[in-house]
Amino acid sequence: MSHSLAIRCEGLVKRYGDVTAVNGLDLVVERGQCFGLLGPNGAGKTTTVEILEGLLDPTAGQVEVLGKRWATDEAWLKERIGISLQETLFNERVTVEENLRLFRSFYPSGPSVEDLLQLVSLEDKRKAWYGKLSGGQKQRLAVACALAGDPDILFLDEPTTGLDPQSRRQLWELVEQFGDEGRSVLLTTHYMEEAERLCDRVAIVDHGKVIALGTPRELIASLGGTEVIEVECNPRIEPAAVEGLAGVNGRVRVLPDGVALTVSEVHVTLPLLLALLEREKRAVTRLSTHHATLEDVFVTLTGRQLRE
Repeated sequence: MSHSLAIRCEGLVKRYGDVTAVNGLDLVVERGQCFGLLGPNGAGKTTTVEILEGLLDPTAGQVEVLGKRWATDEAWLKERIGISLQETLFNERVTVEENLRLFRSFYPSGPSVEDLLQLVSLEDKRKAWYGKLSGGQKQRLAVACALAGDPDILFLDEPTTGLDPQSRRQLWELVEQFGDEGRSVLLTTHYMEEAERLCDRVAIVDHGKVIALGTPRELIASLGGTEVIEVECNPRIEPAAVEGLAGVNGRVRVLPDGVALTVSEVHVTLPLLLALLEREKRAVTRLSTHHATLEDVFVTLTGRQLRE
């Protein structure tokens, strides 16, 4: 067993009849890391996380969490992990403080209720019913409950889906504080800004397999450039026509009515691109530039958007 690792799984498989949700997935998360799982709906992310949390049994493969296995160390593992689901529902007429006291009672040690309230900035809502909280307050309460046992590893499944920007940033600060204490986080998210800010390493998952792995910076660098130019025109232009332009370093990706170019210097490539389009009498219908992101990495690898 690997006591230096937070998570290790090898050849992980989960089948539901004829459907294979996870298909030979390998994963290693070191202690103290925030690790992100990215992928579209149906890629196998949530199934993988539920196996790691001990909620599902794998069809095949080996899983270790904090150097232990669910088959032999279930009671110990339940005390050492914290879980915040994509959507957590508590009784509408139970107060914030009552929820925290209940969850704190499940563990032999951990932060006091007062400390948990302060940690998630819900002191002024201690007597409020759960049903009266905003979406962001409900999510912060769910994270506080996940922290009630002072866990070594925190599982967060789409923790900020549907939240306003302020609530999202508040949860980010909580995750960063947890990581600063040398503990581990496994995060699934659709938000690329979230992954790039929080995650030390990222695995991009598609069809139940890891198709790319590395730090956010490494994965973005794999595109061959740091900027993306997207252009649509009439008549449309083919990738072969722009691949030789100066500064085009990565693969030219096909768009519905144009192309996306990964480049190192926008100010070099963009004038050359516009001159080419003018010479060939192609009318530009849409033109945009942006910094390359993990979304671009995924689209380049799969041809699909993360939210598909």
